[in-house]
Amino acid sequence: MDSSEPPFLKTYSTLFEDSTQKSVHENKPLVAADYELPLIDLSRLSLGDADRRQCEREIADAASQLGFFQVVNHGVSPDVLARMHHEQVDLFRQPFSEKADEKLMNLPVGFHRFLHCRSPTEEFVEVVSDLAQRIAEVLADNLGCKSDFFTENCLPSSCYLRMNRYPPCPVAPEAYGLVPHTDSDFLTILYQDQQGGLQLVKDGSWVSVKPNPDVLVVNIGDLFQAWSNGVYKSIEHRVMTNQKFERFSVAYFFCPSYDTVIQGCCEPSLYREFSFEEYREQVQQDVKSTGSKVGLPRFLA
Repeated sequence: MDSSEPPFLKTYSTLFEDSTQKSVHENKPLVAADYELPLIDLSRLSLGDADRRQCEREIADAASQLGFFQVVNHGVSPDVLARMHHEQVDLFRQPFSEKADEKLMNLPVGFHRFLHCRSPTEEFVEVVSDLAQRIAEVLADNLGCKSDFFTENCLPSSCYLRMNRYPPCPVAPEAYGLVPHTDSDFLTILYQDQQGGLQLVKDGSWVSVKPNPDVLVVNIGDLFQAWSNGVYKSIEHRVMTNQKFERFSVAYFFCPSYDTVIQGCCEPSLYREFSFEEYREQVQQDVKSTGSKVGLPRFLA
């Protein structure tokens, strides 16, 4: 039977290459394990004015102070999450040759075609699409900006879903499952299993996020930091491998269309105007030429 794993050297050769530019936080110590992100109960958004306003303040505070938070009562049932996880495991267990033939590893169109009939995934995407719009509206309203920017520019067709598997690694925890980075979107909504591995920078040091499979993790992306004029923080994060256990996660990226122009919603703007396409191309160029993402510092006004 064909292996479900991709060819090792071809797939992971970049892990053995030196990068000419490393994360400024890469050598910082891990100062906290099982750090608990702010937990926000979204059911209060549907309650009375006082409860709703308090929930909105908590979302805005977490976005501006830490850039990460976790939510409960988010609208995705435990049954959907469990079934989606099982489908994800089954998908990754399939022979690599079949996954490669489906172009699952390379083209978004193949990815969506492969998942077309996978109802739990569709249910998840439907709920988190609405959830991302709702959170974006809350954050925009907090700034006194027009929230219809997101309904007009961040359509389901421009957002995307990524399924991740991090296999066990014998040299863990020194090896990255995902290198330090920030997300090149407005918001990311993450569902992860109980294995852990997600770390983020807090006060200049790395903290390891305590996993909770009953919540969704939300983090601010680069575009929201630019659009909010630096009020909301896109924080560097990474995934570390586990020596014994594999880790699964599903990430929903809340993105605009490529021609959407990003500019600060108030003046003076910290960043110059740029399109999402220009930003993506610059990130790819920097990664190719320097080995790592530069991101928003390229676009300072």
